[in-house]
Amino acid sequence: MIYILAALLPPLGLLVNGQPISALINLVMIVPCILLGLIFPLLFLLPSAHAVIAVHMKRTDRRQREVLEAIQRSGVPPADWRP
Repeated sequence: MIYILAALLPPLGLLVNGQPISALINLVMIVPCILLGLIFPLLFLLPSAHAVIAVHMKRTDRRQREVLEAIQRSGVPPADWRP
């Protein structure tokens, strides 16, 4: 669900994911992309791509942190962990 929000409303998706600085950068990035997007339509996708990638990286970091904490607590990886 967060990926859909990040693709359709990039700054809001980043804010909901807990990345206010990335949301601000994305908001600043939207203005030139809209202006230059009239010439190069592919630039309309740049803020959405930035948001989706940032959300994915943050979620991956969280998952890795959870696995590391579980290993440190018990000495073995969690049961649902897959490399």
